[in-house]
Amino acid sequence: MLRRRASPAGKIALETAYAAHPLSPLDDGAGADDIPLVFASRHGECARSVELLQELVAGSALSPTSFSLSVHNANVGLFSIARGMRGNGIAVAAGASTVEHALIEACGLLADGAAQVLVVMADGPLPSIFDGFRDCDDQPFGWAWLIQGADEQAALPVLSLQWSADEQPPQAPDAIEPGGLDVLRFFLSAPDQAGLVRRANGRRWHWIRHA
Repeated sequence: MLRRRASPAGKIALETAYAAHPLSPLDDGAGADDIPLVFASRHGECARSVELLQELVAGSALSPTSFSLSVHNANVGLFSIARGMRGNGIAVAAGASTVEHALIEACGLLADGAAQVLVVMADGPLPSIFDGFRDCDDQPFGWAWLIQGADEQAALPVLSLQWSADEQPPQAPDAIEPGGLDVLRFFLSAPDQAGLVRRANGRRWHWIRHA
């Protein structure tokens, strides 16, 4: 029932979250329900919200289910309900640098004492009504990372993130792909690609891979 309620972008987010989360819904392993969740999406449930607004303009009755799932934290709520999780659940949207702010949020949770944080990045294209505002080649995608402090398990990949002000003019629309795909491609690239620099929201974001 929960799966049927999710939007296409929401199903992508939930599928990747299930793949990355270490326990099944029936496993009562200690501490599994306390793993903090960070669900990040630049556009979130924008398509559902546009549909609701169009129905409102047409004078149609609104679906209570669609209305309740049009909020930005809908998918993290669905996942926590399905998994019976009682830990912290956060939804992040920060424009073109959503992926960077999701990782900053996750690192803050680790610094506050969390042993692990599940980060889910998923998005879909904007509805056509927003075509005039597109600033990248939006497309459906999703991935999830179960992250922890670098000193806790040296065998895992280690990344760090730095940033500084960007004084160059913004890039032209359609010149770049979604930031979440940029970062995923870097993460999956050959080990000799040690860094990725992204420009977004007036900052230069420098992802660094450590040997």
